[in-house]
Amino acid sequence: MHTDLRVKHDIEARKKAAELFGKGRGYKSVAKELSMPRSTVRKWQQIWKAFGSEALLSMDGKQARYTYGQKVAAAKAVVEDGMSKGDAMASYGIMSLAPLDRWCRAYRDGGAEALRPKPKGRPKGSGAAARPLTREQQLERRVQQLEAEVAYLKNCGPWLEGEGEL
Repeated sequence: MHTDLRVKHDIEARKKAAELFGKGRGYKSVAKELSMPRSTVRKWQQIWKAFGSEALLSMDGKQARYTYGQKVAAAKAVVEDGMSKGDAMASYGIMSLAPLDRWCRAYRDGGAEALRPKPKGRPKGSGAAARPLTREQQLERRVQQLEAEVAYLKNCGPWLEGEGEL
């Protein structure tokens, strides 16, 4: 049997939490009963309130992808219209509070444009191609090459003269 390492808590713990939420228990008492971190159980409670038990039990650890329109609409509803984050999660189908928090922060800082998708991959080079050398620069480079060649041959002179003795 293969276990999914992306999911930190097993399905049984989430089933028990959903059952307790259904009985009207709060996240603090559920966290205490299950001996789990409050923050985790609070996130589960938000998902349970927004989407029900099925969503809580079908969490698979994969990140959901959201369109630009969903991001803008959800962030605008929270920031400008005063909608609660839990209601926004339910209305726009957002399965986690973390991306909604990020979107709201970005929306406050830079508006809707801040939520546009960023280009993927390594950025292209500067694009400035090397300018062709002038005739004078070409000749200077050739002179430097020839001077280096002469200096090398001068240093090799003693070894070349001694060739006949080997």
